[in-house]
Amino acid sequence: MAFCQPKTDNALDFSLTVVNERLQPADGATVKLLKDDKPVKAVVANIKGIALFKNVQPGAYAFVITYTGYKSQSTHVYTLPGKVKSDSIRLQQASTLLQQVNITSHAPAVEMKQGRTVLNIDASVTNAGSTVLEVLEKSPGVTVDRNGGISLQGKAGVLVTIDDKPTYLSGADLNNLLSSMSSSQVSQIELIANPTAKYDASGNAGIINIKTKKNRQKGFNGSFTTGAAQGVYPKSANSLVLNYRTGKINTFFNYNLNYVQYLTDLYALRKYYDATGAVAAMLRQPSFFKGTVTNHSIKTGIDYYISPNTTIGMVLSGTAIHRKGDNTATATWLDPAGLADSAILTDNKNDNHFKNGAINLNLRHNISATQDLAVDFDYLRYNLQSEQDFDNKLLAPGGYTELSRGNIPTGINIASGKADYTLKIGETGSVQAGVRSSYSKTDNLAAYQNLTGGQWVDDNSKSNHFLYKENINAVYSSIERKYNKFTMQGGLRYEYTSYKANQLGNAVQKDSAFLRNYGEFFPSGYVSYQADSSNNFTLTAGRRIDRPVFQNLNPFYFIINKYTYQTGNPYLLPQFSWNFELSHQYKNLLTTTLSYTNIQNYFSQLFLNDAAKGILLYTQGNVGHTYNIGASEAVSVSPVSWWSVTAQATFNHKQLRGFNGNNYTSQVNQLNLSANNQFTIFKDYTAEISGFYTTRARNDVQELLYPTGQLSAGIARPVLKKKGTLKLSIRDILYTNAMEGFTSFPNATEYFKIMRDSRVFTLTFTYRFGKTYKTAKRSGGSAAEEMERVGNG
Repeated sequence: MAFCQPKTDNALDFSLTVVNERLQPADGATVKLLKDDKPVKAVVANIKGIALFKNVQPGAYAFVITYTGYKSQSTHVYTLPGKVKSDSIRLQQASTLLQQVNITSHAPAVEMKQGRTVLNIDASVTNAGSTVLEVLEKSPGVTVDRNGGISLQGKAGVLVTIDDKPTYLSGADLNNLLSSMSSSQVSQIELIANPTAKYDASGNAGIINIKTKKNRQKGFNGSFTTGAAQGVYPKSANSLVLNYRTGKINTFFNYNLNYVQYLTDLYALRKYYDATGAVAAMLRQPSFFKGTVTNHSIKTGIDYYISPNTTIGMVLSGTAIHRKGDNTATATWLDPAGLADSAILTDNKNDNHFKNGAINLNLRHNISATQDLAVDFDYLRYNLQSEQDFDNKLLAPGGYTELSRGNIPTGINIASGKADYTLKIGETGSVQAGVRSSYSKTDNLAAYQNLTGGQWVDDNSKSNHFLYKENINAVYSSIERKYNKFTMQGGLRYEYTSYKANQLGNAVQKDSAFLRNYGEFFPSGYVSYQADSSNNFTLTAGRRIDRPVFQNLNPFYFIINKYTYQTGNPYLLPQFSWNFELSHQYKNLLTTTLSYTNIQNYFSQLFLNDAAKGILLYTQGNVGHTYNIGASEAVSVSPVSWWSVTAQATFNHKQLRGFNGNNYTSQVNQLNLSANNQFTIFKDYTAEISGFYTTRARNDVQELLYPTGQLSAGIARPVLKKKGTLKLSIRDILYTNAMEGFTSFPNATEYFKIMRDSRVFTLTFTYRFGKTYKTAKRSGGSAAEEMERVGNG
């Protein structure tokens, strides 16, 4: 986007930095260079908000800046050459703009940006009425296993953050949060495979950042969304987003109410082998889980603009999730010929409460034209309560009945603070530095009882009380500089971790305690080469860590069924990884990436077999190391004016080596395909067909996952003079999104298949109120405009 201008020996360069009202870079703003009120050249601001004009001839010039959602602004006249070779300008928001429309109205469902993939949630019709976990399942390069573990670009171990803040949850607790969190709460999800030194070093595979909706537009405005869904059971998602800004004060309030009836159908066949390798016995375990989940969440806050350079804010948030289930399972022992020997019917009722409250205090201060400071303090409290009742019946004449129950409360307190400083150096350089400290304290009780002689008696062989304290301190610095066609960034982060755990004893088990302290450096950086206006090459490298969470360190028993327990491993060590990536981007159309990852002390799910009792223990351990070689291709095109498509293919060759009773070496070649097609039909309708397919895959040394996939479709249109949007969608049309696999244990194997209530019809309605602005016409014709109009909600 430039007008021809010849280069002479007197030509010079000039840069203009464009920021919004919160001093954030206006990435994508259009800056026009005018001479005598006539356009000479136009440049689009980069991710730093910098518009660089090269080879400008001597003379008097002015600039005009346009940016969607902001007033068009002009600068004073600059005489070039002169003392000033760079300047900055702050944009003013258009007073009639509704920010939610601005965010989603023209954004594609998937965007490939430097170092990250951005999912614009409301731009995808099939996201309506879904949970955040369901959105992640169909996201490019993302896979979710049967335990809720998330992999990114074929690599397990992802740090999940919400609004750039860690959740401090993992495993079942994180799964519970994401599977009950509605996508209507979220504006974007960022998939960051190789974070810079500014980010926490946690997450071997990178970071998934969930950005919730927040409005900062002037006046009073907001939106209301309600949705009803029907699979085998009904579901509902509702949200209210409000914002009021006047003068120096901005306030916002978000409320979400989600209700889900769920089901899970599990089939497992376990085979036990004797010393000769022949089948000694089999255990067939069909299980059926059903229940309800209700989620209430509130987020509210205030920003006070003390001055044009300083803003302070406070955010309060809370979540209450109630999950109640009624599960039945039959465990049938079979002889080697497949004939039934005995069977046990288990009824399991569980009642889980998840409560979370958080407060954030923040300060943003523009020290000068070249210096910025950001400070955050957070306090979080989690109260998790799990109650289980088991009724085991032997299905035989004169059979017995065993009754047991468990009460598992957990309290987690977290306090953290951080400060980030940015210094701009010259026209194209910057330095960042910061510190961060977090402290967490966990109190986890597992109290099991058996009904004996009509009385409830403590089962001290399974019960325990686990106390855990963890402190992480970090400091980092990074520098970025551009030299002609090269952009280079290098950073170093140091994190010191200390934790102390204490398992309190009882009449059967002794007290035990363990602690660990370690500090590590985490270098990271990239070199980017802009070969021409169309081609960019980037080489990225970084070292990362995955720390064992308290649930995986706690050696207590969590009962899955009579023959399957889950337990922790107090000897679990952190795993470390080196990640390398080489990418090529052709315009905004094609992105090609090659990657290599080497993980030491690899976390793997371990399966310990007690053949004498027929019990299987699930735990985690450091099994050795893993190599992952990956290649991906992402394309974003619009073949015709009414059709746009974003697709990605990710191939991984993974090799896992470790020891668990035997030496294991396993490898797999896996491929993940995803595509999102957006169509405009009859001017007012937007339609979508999207889906994903994953071939055989492997996240653990001993477990192989079978192919799975999903096909979804939806249609949307504006209503009520375009203040409202109706969306109708169906997910997993072919009902193929099963979780199926094969696990190898010492002297045993297990086949499993899990089916969920994943084929769901959803109807949602969104109504926007307050002062809105009409989107200006864009290149792409009426089809593009209609896609913009119904893309939000």
